[in-house]
Amino acid sequence: MTVPVPNSVAVIGLGYVGLPLCLHFANNGLRVLGVDIDPLKVQAIREGRSYIGHIDSARIRERVEAGRLGATSDFAELRQVEAIVICVPTPLTKHREPDLSYILATAHQLGSHLRRGQLVVLESTTYPGTTDGDLKEALEATSGLKAGQDFHLAFSPEREDPGNPRSQLSEIPKVVGGLTPACRDRAVALYQAIVKQVIPVTDCKTAEATKLLENIFRSVNIALVNELKTVYAAMGIDIWEVIEAARSKPFGFMPFYPGPGLGGHCIPIDPFYLTWKAREFGQSTRFIELAGEINTRMPGLVVQRLVEALNAIGKPLRGSRVLLLGLAYKADVDDPRESPGFVLLDLLSQGGANVDYFDPHIPVIGPMREHPQWQGKRSISWDRSTLVGYDVALISTAHRRVHYQELADCVPLLVDTRNVMAGFSTQPGQVWKA
Repeated sequence: MTVPVPNSVAVIGLGYVGLPLCLHFANNGLRVLGVDIDPLKVQAIREGRSYIGHIDSARIRERVEAGRLGATSDFAELRQVEAIVICVPTPLTKHREPDLSYILATAHQLGSHLRRGQLVVLESTTYPGTTDGDLKEALEATSGLKAGQDFHLAFSPEREDPGNPRSQLSEIPKVVGGLTPACRDRAVALYQAIVKQVIPVTDCKTAEATKLLENIFRSVNIALVNELKTVYAAMGIDIWEVIEAARSKPFGFMPFYPGPGLGGHCIPIDPFYLTWKAREFGQSTRFIELAGEINTRMPGLVVQRLVEALNAIGKPLRGSRVLLLGLAYKADVDDPRESPGFVLLDLLSQGGANVDYFDPHIPVIGPMREHPQWQGKRSISWDRSTLVGYDVALISTAHRRVHYQELADCVPLLVDTRNVMAGFSTQPGQVWKA
């Protein structure tokens, strides 16, 4: 029996995952309703304006004008669509435990308007058992409907790679697990309309575990090279040269690169969803937790290296003017979530430094859950007269929209966590790798 493809879909949560997904559904002929509790995002979409740096406003405007994309904060409008995809945040609490409050709040608002026959898909990364446990229970309690009988329920993890021009959503295989085989088939039909390959798995838990494996794999391997960076530096060995040599091996090796710590909404957070859930089953996750400890301590080691660099030229950290270069968690995006840059700002400020930042993608720091003291601080304006006033620049994010040679010409000391200065002309002893 052929499962029909929905002709209308709503995406709840219009952030870095939800907005691109809206556009992709609209590109493939579906009528799309974007839903968000933030009225500014809703208004921006209605006016055809983008609020995410790597998404062009023209892409939104074209879909809105064609009648393929709308936006609302009214959950009652969800009754008009056939499928609903949830893309809301899943952060950690201050005790590093899963925070499902966004998912559950969404479920209760959605449940009040859920109707028979609709498909609900969760894309937010979470621990195995969330979709067929927490989400299912909240939807059923609010709607009075039965999942798997009255409505369909599935999980399909997002695989968005912001800022990567080679990352095309249609080319990335989509993993799908359902509460029942019929639920899975409905979700498969939805995603087959927008991606070239859909990979059905046994159930929601398997799909949830797949996403965690993907990000734990990255977390562990980044922790490995971060630890090797420290070990090799003590031996006088350049980890960057070692990685470049090792990647020449055509089998059995995949390059990962060190940095000032982990950022973004996935890799610093997702592994801890599994460690928390594993305790319920009496299982320990020592390997994952060790990787988390290594990655978490990296900002402190970077600042220690910066202090050593300053000491080498007879300057203390206290009173020095420090420029943090890059606040976004990765290159060429405007996403500051979980960025180690904020920890670096904290540590440098606590050490008595006068610290500023430059980021062409983040002109002003918005509200942050864990670093509210930096809200409203602005990026410096990039010009030689400003740059020459700094004692040291700490390169945290390797944005391409930075004049690195001018940086080297103006600032006497550079602490480089991304190896970006390797291709530029610098003075002996000017660049310290961290």
